[in-house]
Amino acid sequence: MVQVQARIAQHDYEFDAGEVRRLLRDALPDPLDDHFVVIDGRRFPPKQVISLVTGLDRADFNSHQARRILSRLGFTVGRRSHAAGATPTGRPGPRGGREADLLRPFAGQWVAQRGLEVLVAAGTPHAVLQWLERNNQQADAMFRVPGDANEATGVAPA
Repeated sequence: MVQVQARIAQHDYEFDAGEVRRLLRDALPDPLDDHFVVIDGRRFPPKQVISLVTGLDRADFNSHQARRILSRLGFTVGRRSHAAGATPTGRPGPRGGREADLLRPFAGQWVAQRGLEVLVAAGTPHAVLQWLERNNQQADAMFRVPGDANEATGVAPA
């Protein structure tokens, strides 16, 4: 397992990638600003992750510190693209298959989506609606991502 030691807000912490995953398993990501970290297929604001793991207030550290720690733990960190549209991939399907690729980690879950961005994913539509209201967010669509190909096509199992 990957472990990282870091000093934040004049305190020493030891971070463990497995422990971070465990602590975030049932957490819903807050709305994203510019930066994100991918943990088990879901994008979280880096400061939310470090705050949940350490118990520190988000004002006690900056995004750069959070991204650096999470990157050293082996998580993918990135910056949201503010591009208006999707780039065609030449693959069949809406938006050249890009939307399907983005939804794949959320199979079997309810999602709220704005454009190509998944705002939140949860096990029930009620949890998604609560998150949208609590975070004052609006989505273009809310739906359940099919769990497998048979469910997506409506074909009954043999």
